[in-house]
Amino acid sequence: MPRNLHLFKLALLHSSLAKENSQGFKESNERLEYLGDAILGAVVADYLFRRFPYKNEGFMTEIRSRLVSREALDKLCRKMGLDKLVEYDAKRKTASSFKSIYGDAMEAFVGAVYLDRGFEFCQQFIIKEILQNHIDVEAVIETDTNYKSKIIEWSQKNNKLVRFETLEEKAGGSNKQFKVQVMINDKVISQGAGYSKKHAEQDAARRACEELEID
Repeated sequence: MPRNLHLFKLALLHSSLAKENSQGFKESNERLEYLGDAILGAVVADYLFRRFPYKNEGFMTEIRSRLVSREALDKLCRKMGLDKLVEYDAKRKTASSFKSIYGDAMEAFVGAVYLDRGFEFCQQFIIKEILQNHIDVEAVIETDTNYKSKIIEWSQKNNKLVRFETLEEKAGGSNKQFKVQVMINDKVISQGAGYSKKHAEQDAARRACEELEID
């Protein structure tokens, strides 16, 4: 049971319904989202490090990125039923009109768990309730959605010029790392990393799809 129910109510309160507290500060789930993002990233990184002792940095970076992506967190929020509890200003827009509303709420919820029960409890919540109960990590590893094709198709339909640019290539044998950015009409949209150029491009393309809200 939550010790501080206010934290969890706040975690599910979108900024469109921000409420002014006694200090005159408008409260919403944005600060908790920031905190939850950091905690979630750290716990997932530690989990992957221990679960895959012989995988290199590039592999773990890519899988962590997939597990905590806005798309993944949005699905997770819906799967856990938290989407039904998210409060937003329905008079202004529908939930789908607000960018990554459910993914943000999921991160804020993790932040609330951390503040309410401490790091160790929150770590076990993420591992047992999220990574082991609601996400198939092996399936995420095996899934290879072609985000690069998606962004290219979108650019063609919208008469945009898309370009993938390699920013960095770290040597190191099997531990080689690549960093790539997606540019549309010479504007940087996203960056991605991977243990091969192909994987780095896919990671950057996935982030671009999230940024541009391409399904």
